Amino acid sequence: MSRLSLHRPVIGIIGNMNLLNQSYPVHAGGTMNSCALAEVSNAMPIIIPSDPAFVSVEELLELCDGFLLTGGRPNVHPSEYGEEETPAHGDFDRGRDAITLPLVRACVDRGQPILGICRGFQEVNVAMGGTLYPEIRDLPGRMNHRMPPDGTIEEKFALRHTVRFTEGGVFHRLMGAQEVLTNTLHGQGIKTAGSRIVIDGLAPDGTPEAIYVRDAPGFTLSVQWHPEWRAGQDPVSRPLFEAFGQAARAWAEGKHAPVARRA
Repeated sequence: MSRLSLHRPVIGIIGNMNLLNQSYPVHAGGTMNSCALAEVSNAMPIIIPSDPAFVSVEELLELCDGFLLTGGRPNVHPSEYGEEETPAHGDFDRGRDAITLPLVRACVDRGQPILGICRGFQEVNVAMGGTLYPEIRDLPGRMNHRMPPDGTIEEKFALRHTVRFTEGGVFHRLMGAQEVLTNTLHGQGIKTAGSRIVIDGLAPDGTPEAIYVRDAPGFTLSVQWHPEWRAGQDPVSRPLFEAFGQAARAWAEGKHAPVARRA
């Protein structure tokens, strides 16, 4: 039998609106996201056209067993956390905002697994009532967390700083280490943590890098770095995607179980 089981859980990859060849609009998700889900989470990835013109939160909750909230160039619009738009806030994808923020809240309530990456990490915080800094590198004492502007893709996703987890916390237990080395490719970051958001890991400059939702009935781990890069080979990425896959399988099994068993 193929290593790709016919009964894998379905993971919706939250797509970003992009222009192909500067002219053709597409909803896209990086291949490395699909690779991490298929090869490490042992799940079937599907890209979601993240816009309420095409899909609804209710439909997505029934279709998928979990959701990967990906990174992307557009940022969450500051109006979603009560602030005015400025040039420092960058580009936006309002269609994605309209889908992901209520989707996160619904998944938290239902216990349906979500894994947030970079922008997705920020979406989880905003969905739970938190706010964001528009540009981390402009803050006193903070390092530049942005992707290097030049170099190969290997150089851009290279490991660049440590993340230290809360001793005995969720990420410490999952990784088997209190301090790990990660890449960094983000401009924005958490300003105030949302209701029930637990900051479980920090960069050396104090920037939040790992969070989860307190007392959520399901998987809600989110990270500010990009663990999808070579997830199968990276000792930090692999346990994260493995745990996400296990959570999605558990959800899928419960969803298809007889009513009496689900109860």
